[in-house]
Amino acid sequence: MRRLLLFSALVLCFSILAGAEDHSWKARWITKTECDSKTNSWLCFRKKVTLESVPESLVARIAADTKYWLWINGEMVVREGGLKRGPSIGNGYYDKVDIAPYLKEGENVLAVLVWYFGRAGFSHMSSGACALLFEAEGPGIEILSDESWEASVEHSFQTASCPLPNMRLPESNIRFDARRYPTDWMLGRNPKFLGRPMEVPVLPGEPPFGKLVERPIPMWKDYGLKEYTRTWMSGDTLCCSLPYNCHFTPWMKLEAPGGKLVSILTDHDYVTGQKCVSAEYVTKSGIQEFECFGWMNGEIAKYVIPEGVVVKEVKYRESGYDTALSGTFTCSDRLLEDYWKMSQRTLYVCMRDTYYDCPDRERAQWWGDEVNELNEAFYALDRRADQLARKGILELVNWQTPEGVLYAPVPTSNYFKELPMQILNSVGWYGFRGYAFHSGDLSIIPLVYDRVYRYLHEVWELDSDGLPIYRTGGWDWPDAGDHKDRNALLPMWYYLALKAEAEAADYLGRTADAARDREMMDRIAVVFNDKFWNGSCYMSPGYQDVPDDRVQALSVISGVAPAERYPMLKKVFAAQCHATTYMFPYVLEALFRMGEPQMALDRMRRMYPTVMKDGCSTLYEHWNFEGTCNHAWTGGGIVPMVRCLAGVEALEPGFKSFSIKPQMGDLKWLETGFDTAYGRIEVSLRKKGRRIEATVSVPEGTTCQAGGKTLGPGTHTLRIQ
Repeated sequence: MRRLLLFSALVLCFSILAGAEDHSWKARWITKTECDSKTNSWLCFRKKVTLESVPESLVARIAADTKYWLWINGEMVVREGGLKRGPSIGNGYYDKVDIAPYLKEGENVLAVLVWYFGRAGFSHMSSGACALLFEAEGPGIEILSDESWEASVEHSFQTASCPLPNMRLPESNIRFDARRYPTDWMLGRNPKFLGRPMEVPVLPGEPPFGKLVERPIPMWKDYGLKEYTRTWMSGDTLCCSLPYNCHFTPWMKLEAPGGKLVSILTDHDYVTGQKCVSAEYVTKSGIQEFECFGWMNGEIAKYVIPEGVVVKEVKYRESGYDTALSGTFTCSDRLLEDYWKMSQRTLYVCMRDTYYDCPDRERAQWWGDEVNELNEAFYALDRRADQLARKGILELVNWQTPEGVLYAPVPTSNYFKELPMQILNSVGWYGFRGYAFHSGDLSIIPLVYDRVYRYLHEVWELDSDGLPIYRTGGWDWPDAGDHKDRNALLPMWYYLALKAEAEAADYLGRTADAARDREMMDRIAVVFNDKFWNGSCYMSPGYQDVPDDRVQALSVISGVAPAERYPMLKKVFAAQCHATTYMFPYVLEALFRMGEPQMALDRMRRMYPTVMKDGCSTLYEHWNFEGTCNHAWTGGGIVPMVRCLAGVEALEPGFKSFSIKPQMGDLKWLETGFDTAYGRIEVSLRKKGRRIEATVSVPEGTTCQAGGKTLGPGTHTLRIQ
């Protein structure tokens, strides 16, 4: 009865948020009566199914709050299934898994272990209840989660005694007591171990679980168990080097008496003073093997070994988003090559359920980070990465408040502050437009257009001059770090958002909207050039500090600054450097747009070494090795490295047509390659005096503008002036 009252209360709390009912499921959510859905709860579910024959395909739809592991006949089918909840407020995701390859004629045993987070966090919205939904239908086959299954609360999983992860993380530190775990339960043994489950008295689609959206990104890639690159003892701690910073689950083989406690952590256990995830293992008697269920990240795994425990073997299993690190960049400058490699690795470690700001301290989808990351992905990863950006875009607009405000990070359950200028960038030229144009996924435009329009025209107010009125939002955050002339940044971000919306309006045939946006842009440009130009740079009226390079950069890349002012702006860039790692790529782009590749290269060579620490495979969050050491927004410089240094720019969506206009500065040679919606672009550039010899691979279905020529599909060699 207590469980029924809990679910009834949750239904009332979430009924407004969940939306329409979803009656497309025959299965029912199931849980266990004894489960109180406390933080870090674990449930086992099992079902025996007899088949006369095995179908060629049998797709199961599986949902859980929060993560699940699936075995069929004792074989692991899904390792860490499910996504953190929150395609919109109160709703969740489900996976589709073809289970036919794991079935056999006769009796089959399906076993599912569910991990319920039950904690607030910056990347997940809990339903408030631990439960499973499973449905697989085929000719003569119907496997539905209901009261015919078996279920049990799994008490071998507990919460570790060490400090809990900080409030940004919904995950808990897991303690696993091997003495209490029935190792063969997933094979159908231990009949007394499991009892009957309880059907949750709500239909799929209703609160508290809400509507379910099909998983829009691939299942995780499992790289298999691997050997550490090096191991050594430091006191009682076995330290194990990984080849690079990655998502991994530690594995070990031990000989021990029962009841010994092994602590497992990484060199990222504490980051910027914040506790991250770790684990504990309580031994049983004898020789035993164990692999953590919750992933960690770092460069070094650490096993704290108590007296009496003998380590036979240690390994790790890397997992991650299923995309290839297919982008390449080499050149005559070793620093830039190293920066590219570290940027690519940092980007990959900052993506899983969502794009992260970092994989240790927060695992949160901050959109200042995601704008940089989704653009980096076009040149660093294959096109499966686009699905993660699309997921993030839809989540951002689906979490829009009734007042029209957009905020990040989302999904969330304990942070609801708007960062206005970050959101303007997100919905604007580099964010939503950057994704749609470079991926070629124009289908996203009608899905987000009205939400963006409302945000720009209802949330934002204009003054009598037509400029946006400064809003601090929940957090006044124009850039991470040194805030200079923030009032002058705002008109440019708003201008770029209008520019993106006008293009989207053209695509949708909303001519009145496009005309309105461009009229507003024209007004902003006139006023900005009239009131913010002081004769040598752009500054807010009344501003008394030094000029801000970020303001000048946005004035250039927006097109608001006329070219005749470039010589004076270059003097500002030569003297001022306030952009942090987040906005630094926009300054680089501005320098290239003004025809100053050498200034851009010099700036990169001066600043990027301060985020590239020896012995670290990923980039620091801030200059001078401050913040986390795996923040992918710092890799934003790889975007102008391709678009400006190599000069490869998309002219039509998805790179259906593109141009090559390199600005190599003092580089002697450069090679780059990346995957597009149409195929792979490869470019090799070598200086020969004042000319550049280029070899270009043009994918089928595309054209390239280079050296005054139009190049069709194939590999071409030409000279570029």
